Amino acid sequence: MNKMSISWKGYIPAITLPFDEQQRIDWNAYKKLLNWLVDEGMHGIVINGTTGEWFSLTDEEVREVFAFVGKTIDNRIPVIAGCTGYTAKQASRFAQWAKEADLDGVLIAPPPYMVPNDEELFQHYQQISQSVSLPICVYNWPRGTQVDISPALMKRLATIEHVVAVKNSTTDMANFIQMLLEVGQDVRYFGAPMNALGISLLKHHQADGLMGAGAVLGRIHPQFFEYLWAGEEEKALECGKKDQLLFKQFFNPDFSVKFGSQQAILKTALNLQGLPGGHVRQPLIDLTPDEEEKVKSVLNEALK
Repeated sequence: MNKMSISWKGYIPAITLPFDEQQRIDWNAYKKLLNWLVDEGMHGIVINGTTGEWFSLTDEEVREVFAFVGKTIDNRIPVIAGCTGYTAKQASRFAQWAKEADLDGVLIAPPPYMVPNDEELFQHYQQISQSVSLPICVYNWPRGTQVDISPALMKRLATIEHVVAVKNSTTDMANFIQMLLEVGQDVRYFGAPMNALGISLLKHHQADGLMGAGAVLGRIHPQFFEYLWAGEEEKALECGKKDQLLFKQFFNPDFSVKFGSQQAILKTALNLQGLPGGHVRQPLIDLTPDEEEKVKSVLNEALK
């Protein structure tokens, strides 16, 4: 298995998971959200990632979400399942459930909290690969794991049989560029920003797309790539400006949020448009009325 075994490219958002006021999964809202994302032209989706609050789900809920999404999407677009776990055994169990649900691949970050070294990480991903047959996307998420996978380690990880992609969410631009140069020919590479730099990386340096957060602007996000693929760079940049506006107003350069939580901000942005964002689940809390007004102001600016 290699990067040519999959067709993942473009905008593949890590999506939210709506909870109701009692913090139960709102399956009706989730179905509406999934169908809306397909209708808005997403090139795929990531479920149960950071945006999807995987950390608050029971094992039973993880399995239920995978089965529900597989049935609802029904192979209309690729679905990549977040399967991060504290051990290879746990991550492999999640990945097996993703396979049973007929999903297309798995996204796996380094185990949170424990800060494993390079050899421990290599063996972690190798053991997962030996246990599952789905394509694996390595998720470099230093803010959430306290590990910033180096280009040299990613080069090693790319030799593992089922590793076919990387989502590089580092704030270290030197890491980002060097890793792309090191492994772009070996794996699908996600993280290209929707701006002039991103266009250069996509056109000339083998980047494949962006696994962004939330898709709250709907088709504007995938249209950046659609326009770029059609050779209409100016139109692509216009879409990119709207995406970048959200990022700059909601997030700091280190990917921390300026208020609330990432999940609460994105769900509020959906709710304000009459879309099924729902509530967050503890330990996260919904935004205050003043924070909701901040989201509304930014959203109005982006959509005008």
